[in-house]
Amino acid sequence: MKEINEIIKAYKTAQSLGLKTALATVVKVDGSSYRQPGARMLVTEKGNITGAISGGCLEGDALRKALLTIQQQQNKLITYDTNQPDDEEFGLQLGCNGVVHILFEFIDPEQAHNPITLLEKIIQNRKETLVITVFSLNKAQHQRGTIAIVRESIFHGANTNNTYKHKLMPFVDIAVKEKKTIITELKNELPNEYVILQYLPVQLSLVIVGAGNDAIPVVAAADIVGWQITVVDGRSSHAQAHRFSKAHEVLVANPQELIKTIKIDEASYFVLMTHNYNYDLALLKLLLNQPVAYIGMLGPKAKFNRMISDLLVEGIEITANKMARIFSPVGLDIGGETAEEIALSIIAEIKAVSSNRNGGILRSTNKKIHDPIIYL
Repeated sequence: MKEINEIIKAYKTAQSLGLKTALATVVKVDGSSYRQPGARMLVTEKGNITGAISGGCLEGDALRKALLTIQQQQNKLITYDTNQPDDEEFGLQLGCNGVVHILFEFIDPEQAHNPITLLEKIIQNRKETLVITVFSLNKAQHQRGTIAIVRESIFHGANTNNTYKHKLMPFVDIAVKEKKTIITELKNELPNEYVILQYLPVQLSLVIVGAGNDAIPVVAAADIVGWQITVVDGRSSHAQAHRFSKAHEVLVANPQELIKTIKIDEASYFVLMTHNYNYDLALLKLLLNQPVAYIGMLGPKAKFNRMISDLLVEGIEITANKMARIFSPVGLDIGGETAEEIALSIIAEIKAVSSNRNGGILRSTNKKIHDPIIYL
């Protein structure tokens, strides 16, 4: 989501300067690639780049193709074969063992539903979204490009008539159910024409409860990955916006006020690090009945065990399902000692949990690094 936010910001800056732009999107990958379908890069006619479509090996040639797209004001598909150590067609040394198809779209600011305006709709509300992009492997064929977004089975876009929506709905249902990106060939449409339904989950909302100095690097690390960040503390001397400039909101609130003030949903992740036992206990008690995805508790295991005992005395028993959402002590076991190292372990654990991963060492796994794309 951070990449989309940065692309939108860069596009608005380009508009204010009167610069034309093009959007490059990875639409299909055969084999291995650093970035997966849905990765995007915005290019201005001055050669400014925002986002990425590879680990850096494709950007140079992609910049030239984007500038040509801007000049011709016509969408085009370019294929990079990274299986070749020295690609003769593009003069690249890649060796990533894959074939990457990149769609280049000219962004027409006069078009009400151009790709950027559609992407803007994604960040306006906290809802899971599908981005619909149509492309053809026949490079001589017209490239339709990014045509719509879908939310709660409702299409938003200019080029989606009812017949087209009807054909896409079965794939929309699968993508939402599986929470996966789908790529499929459009049967009975133009030959070699495909559609990518990119699944984008609700943006992760991180609520950091505790505004001590050790919360500052947690905010900084969360900002790097582009999460929505709220910092909360009961002390007005600590919960000050100037101390947490990267946070989207800084609140002074007790546990009851906090629950009433902020929106809590299945994409809400809490880290309790107030160093105040009673505050953390009171908030934990309230969060147990909220649809939060994750509750991280800073501090030793003995502190958490004491909290469980105190809750049991009050007649509050934590079910197995609720216990599964509590992570205490918070963070991955990376040997963190300093505030910065602990922040890294916390953010890494949250990312692992949100991706349904265990946070282990990649060398020790046989799983694929990237979540699989569903090809139908």
